Amino acid sequence: MAAPATARREFDDDGRLDAAVLGHLERLRAGDRAAMADILALVRPHLIRYVRYRMSSLGTAYEDVAQEACLALVKAVPTYRWDGKPFLAFVYGIAGHKVADAFRARGRDRADLVADPLETADTEAGPEQSALDAELRALAGSLIATLPAAQREILRLRVMAGMSAGETAAAVGSTPGAVRVAQHRALTALRRRLLAARADHA
Repeated sequence: MAAPATARREFDDDGRLDAAVLGHLERLRAGDRAAMADILALVRPHLIRYVRYRMSSLGTAYEDVAQEACLALVKAVPTYRWDGKPFLAFVYGIAGHKVADAFRARGRDRADLVADPLETADTEAGPEQSALDAELRALAGSLIATLPAAQREILRLRVMAGMSAGETAAAVGSTPGAVRVAQHRALTALRRRLLAARADHA
């Protein structure tokens, strides 16, 4: 079943991916086994980036979880039916379940899977620069914490994970346009709060 052109355009940069996947699905259902490898080749980089991002706060290797997610995807693809959402939403749903399983296995709360994107320290910085960096990270973390949860997640997916607006939309169940609006609002709010914090500090 082909996705309507209008629906594909709604998800802009993922429209081409959806069209390609749907074409490979038709081949798969016609008995072409190589089509599964073609589908996996298309979406595997997206899946791995998503799993790596989600696993970052666990402090453990993401490769095993990504492999499990790929295997689960291969099993699930034959039952996939296009429902108007981008195929990456289907992929991220499967990957999200595997990440949740990994967190449960480690006895961790899944409520906040991602560390603050500014927590990484510069190992080459001197003591004074390290102190300044730590202060900046603390300030940035406190400002980001004031944002609504949905905006925090969108910023982390876009900035930390490097996902496109379409990929982020698929991951959070939105549209690229709504993701861009939320990102703009979040950054505007952060700038405003940063200026206010600097004024208070002065």
